[in-house]
Amino acid sequence: MGYLILTSLVWAFSFFLIKANLGSLDPNFVTCCRMLFALLVFAPFLRLKNIHFKQIWQLMLIGAIQYGVMYLCFLRSFKYLDAYQAALFTTFTPLYVILINNLFEKKFYWYYLQVALLAMLGGAVIYYKNIFQTDILLGFLLVQGSDVSFAFGQVAYKRLRAQQTQLRDLAVYALLFAGALATAAVATSLSTGWHSANLITGKQLLVLIYLGTIASGICFFLWNKGAVTTNTATLAVFNNLKSPLAIVVSIIFFHESTNLTRLIIGMSLIGLALFMAEKYNRQLLLKSQTT
Repeated sequence: MGYLILTSLVWAFSFFLIKANLGSLDPNFVTCCRMLFALLVFAPFLRLKNIHFKQIWQLMLIGAIQYGVMYLCFLRSFKYLDAYQAALFTTFTPLYVILINNLFEKKFYWYYLQVALLAMLGGAVIYYKNIFQTDILLGFLLVQGSDVSFAFGQVAYKRLRAQQTQLRDLAVYALLFAGALATAAVATSLSTGWHSANLITGKQLLVLIYLGTIASGICFFLWNKGAVTTNTATLAVFNNLKSPLAIVVSIIFFHESTNLTRLIIGMSLIGLALFMAEKYNRQLLLKSQTT
């Protein structure tokens, strides 16, 4: 769980870098750059000696969906949504994590679903505003595509690592970013987004390098590594923790204002969901040790 906490804190600062510096660039191009820098971080550690061809494609497919499709959908949604609307619509991610896990296991976990719904409620309380001011259906669908992609990747990687215990995360993780980079490159070519390369400033390049190497590269690695060692309900809850932390960061470091009452209530609900998930997991561990 420590990996998830650390990653959530780093991501809390990343929202403001994107908002303040990258709005003039094509979102597909931004995704491509981030995945390229992330791949460069992990390429030196790639070891394919004892990995089957099928596993290589599975890992690349997971990366293509979890990072490539996720970013392509999410960054494009800002064309139709305000930031608070996009944040509100991401609160469905915990539900998708649980439902996708249920589909994989062909078993329905009602308690996990209750935890996910509580985390969703916490996120909705924080971000709720009058979201029906304009026609935002396409933006909503893009964010849901992003959420489903990110949720699928987490669950799929967790399951693959559970089945293939001989794999080492660091030795294979470049494959995920390779899949994501290929997806982003195709999307950038189709949207003629490469023109942004001629517009990029030195400051924007530095921001992209940081986001690609740290926020995307190292943090995505830590997130999935944390997912492997965390129960599914806790993983689902953490998907709604990074955005409230971003609000706290904005208040402390950037002196922005927010509705503190909604923030406290929402984070309390997310905290309660996290407590329920961990308590249930401890009960399962105790039960397995006594049987």
